[in-house]
Amino acid sequence: MSADLTYDSDISLVAGLLADRARAAMLTVLLDGRPLAAGELARVAGVSAQTASAHLSKLLDGGLVTVIKQGRHRYYSLKGPEIAQVIEALSTISPPIKVKSLRQSRDAKRLHTARTCYDHLAGEAGVALFAALLDGGMIEPDAGELYEVTEKGDERFGRLGIDVEELRKGRRRFAGHCLDWTERRPHLNGSLGATLTTRLIELEWFERGSTRRALNVTEVGLAGLADSFGCILPQRA
Repeated sequence: MSADLTYDSDISLVAGLLADRARAAMLTVLLDGRPLAAGELARVAGVSAQTASAHLSKLLDGGLVTVIKQGRHRYYSLKGPEIAQVIEALSTISPPIKVKSLRQSRDAKRLHTARTCYDHLAGEAGVALFAALLDGGMIEPDAGELYEVTEKGDERFGRLGIDVEELRKGRRRFAGHCLDWTERRPHLNGSLGATLTTRLIELEWFERGSTRRALNVTEVGLAGLADSFGCILPQRA
C-alpha cells in the first residue's frame, strides 16, 4: 500500500551527503570558516586525493561547499553560515568521538573552552557571552529565534567600533542563536555574532589557538569582556 507524503523539502539528499564519515570530517574541519585545499581535506578525512576529490565533487553538487581556484590549487569552504548551523545542531544529538590520545583530549578541552562556529564565538566563552548580553539587557528576543539590539547594547557595541545600524542593512540574518554542541546552550550567530567575534580577535581579546577552530582568551580579553559586557570567564590555567 502506498502513502502520500507531504513535505516542503527533501532532506534525504543532504542527509545522504552527511552520512559518510569522510565527508562529515571534511565539513566539520571547515567549521572555522577558513578555506582548505583539497589535499588538506584528504588528510583530515584519512582518504586518498582521488577519493577526496570524489567526495568534494558530491558536496559541491549538493550545495554544501564552495570552491575557489588559485592556479593549480582548489580551496574549499562551507557555502554559508546556515550549513555550519546544521552541522553544529547535528553535533548536539550525535555521540562524541572516542578520545584515544592525550593530544585528542587536550584538543577537545580547547574546543569546549572557546572556538569558532563558522565565523562566530562558541564553546563556554560563546555561551557565557550570549548569556551576559541577554541578561545585561544588551540584546532582547525579537521573533522566533531572532534577537534585536537594545539602546544599551547599541552603545556597548559602538564602544568597540561596531556599527549595529549598518549590520541591520545587510542581507545576512542580523542576530540569532545556535544551540552549542558542547554546552547544549545557545550562542550568538548572524552578522552581529560574526562581526563581534572578528572585532574581539582584532582587539586581541581572543587569539587563534594551535588547534583548528580553537580560540584562547587573553588577559586583556578577560578584563574587556567583564568591563564591556559583564561577561566573567574563568581565569586561564
